[in-house]
Amino acid sequence: MTSLDFPLADGRRLGLTLHGEPFAKRVVVLCHPAPGSSMFDPDPAMSVYRDVHLVAADRPGYGISTPRPSDQWPSIRGDADDVAEYIRATREAVHELGITAMDHVGVVGWGTGGLVALALAANHPDLVDRVAVIGTPAPLEHVHGERNELTERSQKLASLPAAKARAAMAGLLAERWGPGLPSDNTDISVPLDLLGVTAADHDVLEKPGVRQRLDRMLRNAFAQGWEGWASDQLAVLAQPWGFEPSAVKAKTLLVYRTSDPEAGSRHARWYQQEIPNAHIEMGSEDGALMLVSRWERILAHVAPNVPVPAPTRA
Repeated sequence: MTSLDFPLADGRRLGLTLHGEPFAKRVVVLCHPAPGSSMFDPDPAMSVYRDVHLVAADRPGYGISTPRPSDQWPSIRGDADDVAEYIRATREAVHELGITAMDHVGVVGWGTGGLVALALAANHPDLVDRVAVIGTPAPLEHVHGERNELTERSQKLASLPAAKARAAMAGLLAERWGPGLPSDNTDISVPLDLLGVTAADHDVLEKPGVRQRLDRMLRNAFAQGWEGWASDQLAVLAQPWGFEPSAVKAKTLLVYRTSDPEAGSRHARWYQQEIPNAHIEMGSEDGALMLVSRWERILAHVAPNVPVPAPTRA
């Protein structure tokens, strides 16, 4: 695992974590959930086995990524553009070495990260040839979803100046979740219910290293306080997303679970109707961590032409 600090053209810094072999056959971009950060590989052994180099970026305000200026609204499209800027710069650099692994990349988006993945594919089709979306909510107005208090208050903040809205959202999140978070100097794990984890995820959490990797991801998510999560909430609920799902030409896998209270089968079906080349796979017994439990299947989609080595025999 390697951490990078990439300079963006507007002067901000984009924090990235590179997982696995840097000269692997296929590059896959992982867009983290909200809250979340780049410090997560769902299954490092499987990523290596599939010969995948995993590139993950912290969205503004998470990890070490510079927040947007206080007078700017958070933006799903802008977050995707940041990743695209890094991919283009890196692709140009590795081309000089005769490496073509980044000519096109696969993109995986978990939860809110799925919107960034779709925006990247829709607005930068020359970069992305495969997409996997895991449990990403569709627009509430199209799926008649329940409007909870946070949703209602988020949308009311859209009438405020950006700086006030961001500060207000950070305050709302701190009030709701702050008492349950450990301080920086404790060894207490970050509560996984931030990711919607329930008893259905028990078996996944028992796998070696999963709980530790999730804890590291969440701790890194709050390195700058509530800025990243507040920005994500406003980008999703209070601002236009900045892309049309119908513009996604990449082959898309929609991975959802029927029991998801926030992004169930109605959300999956809406994306399938909107994205020209989309396929749904529903899980009836999966928990919120289906990115981990289905990582092999997801990699098979986003890295389809990578030869898988034959298993060794004892």
